[in-house]
Amino acid sequence: MKKSQRAMSRGPPNVAGQEGDLVELQPKQPTAKGPDEWFTGDVWIDGIVRGEEPSRVRVMAVRFTPAARTAWHSHAVGQTLYVTEGRGLVQARGGQVAEIRAGDIIYTPAGEWHWHGAAPDHFMTHLSITEAVPHDQRPEADWGDHVSDGEYGHR
Repeated sequence: MKKSQRAMSRGPPNVAGQEGDLVELQPKQPTAKGPDEWFTGDVWIDGIVRGEEPSRVRVMAVRFTPAARTAWHSHAVGQTLYVTEGRGLVQARGGQVAEIRAGDIIYTPAGEWHWHGAAPDHFMTHLSITEAVPHDQRPEADWGDHVSDGEYGHR
């Protein structure tokens, strides 16, 4: 099977009046285990979108087992999380730990150190939406220390 397939659009013609526009069907990539350097506990990641210039959007589905969480980190261009299922926790450096649930949208501005993960007794899945830095001037995320059990349990 090819890396991607192209299929003809069956919908109405596009604005320019041309029929036969192509959509690209991408094969699902294998689910990856989150690296121990970035996570405490078991975390699984599915890449959904990795835009190429001029788009720099990155979208991943991230699944956390109970009590699993990210290390402290920040994003060069910010991050939006959309919780799709379960219950979790999020904290900005110096802020309070907040509970998050399915349907919640969390925005973290560029450069803000934070962590997020599943609540102690619940799985949690979110979509992570970020952008790459233009022309790869620096990493998309900077990773710090793991969140201690004391930090995680402090509510």
